[in-house]
Parts: sequence; structure tokens; C-alpha cells
Amino acid sequence: MTTDPYDVPERAAALGLVVDEDRGALPYALVHGESLVAAAAWALGEAGVTPVDTGTPWAELVEAELPLVLHDPLCPMTPPDFIAGCVDHATAHACVVVGVRPVTDTVKVVADGFVGETLDRTGLVAVASPVVLPPAVVAALDGPPSSDLVALVAELRRRYPVELVEAPPYARRVGSEEDLRVLEALTAT
Repeated sequence: MTTDPYDVPERAAALGLVVDEDRGALPYALVHGESLVAAAAWALGEAGVTPVDTGTPWAELVEAELPLVLHDPLCPMTPPDFIAGCVDHATAHACVVVGVRPVTDTVKVVADGFVGETLDRTGLVAVASPVVLPPAVVAALDGPPSSDLVALVAELRRRYPVELVEAPPYARRVGSEEDLRVLEALTAT
């Protein structure tokens, strides 16, 4: 039996926003010659997600009755296949899906201004990208979600089923130009 290379499984339709608000100038720095915002938008498109402008009225996003993918440009190298898999999972299970990375830094408790014990980081994760909202969650929100994805995920976990999915290493979040250079070196072909 031969396999048709053009016989690609149909993906669930979804809309996507590149969340660049409240992130300073870093989303406009370059990775592999493209701005982080452009890289994030490209990844959405390659994942089969239709990018929409952040100025799109919220009512239009609700009326579309599609999952909404929030992609942080500070996770510019998130693989399109991972984004598509998150959309598929959110659609199949009617839950919010959040890409996360394991915490690798040492985490200390601070009490009364003093550094205390080291926390076990085994169960700790850092929000990465994407955050996929199923249509029912999009419809239930009063307006656009917070651009602070950590705060958004905390709020969503109080109200909806949320599944955390470990994102690949290339989906790591950058916080500085130095982080960006490391990510660029890791993703060089």
C-alpha cells in the first residue's frame, strides 16, 4: 500500500492571537532574521490556525464558535505541530489546553524577608505557549482574555477543565536578548 504525501489529516479549525501586549520591545527583536511576533504568527499559520488581528472585536471571535489559540511571541519557536496538537486536544476534550515547560531553576521560599527552604520543583511548571480556549470558554468570557497568560491560566483553572501539556524545549520562553540568542543557537539548522 502506498501512502499519498498530500493526504494530510484534516485539522480542527481555530483562530489565533499573537499576544504581544505588555511585553515591551522584546517581541520585535529578531530570531533567525524574523521578529518574534512574525515567527509566532508564522507558527500559527503553519499549524492550520487562522491568525486574527488583536483589534478584532471580541463578539466576532465568539460568533465564530471556534477554538481560540493565544500564542505568546516570547515563545517564538513553538513548533507548529505542537500548536496543532494542542488545538486538536482542546477540541476533542472540550478543555483549555496550556503548553508548559518544567521549572529547572532552584525555587526558594521567602518568609519575613529571609530566604528559607528549597521547594521541590518536580511538580512545578512554567506557562509557555500556546493557551487554547475551546469555543464554550471563548463564549463565556466577557471580553478578550488577559495578556498575562500566567494570571489567565490561574483564573481559568478556577472555572474550567484545564490540561497542562509539556511543550517541547524549543517552545521555551525568552525573557531577554541573551535568552533569545540561546534559543536561536538551539534552533539553528
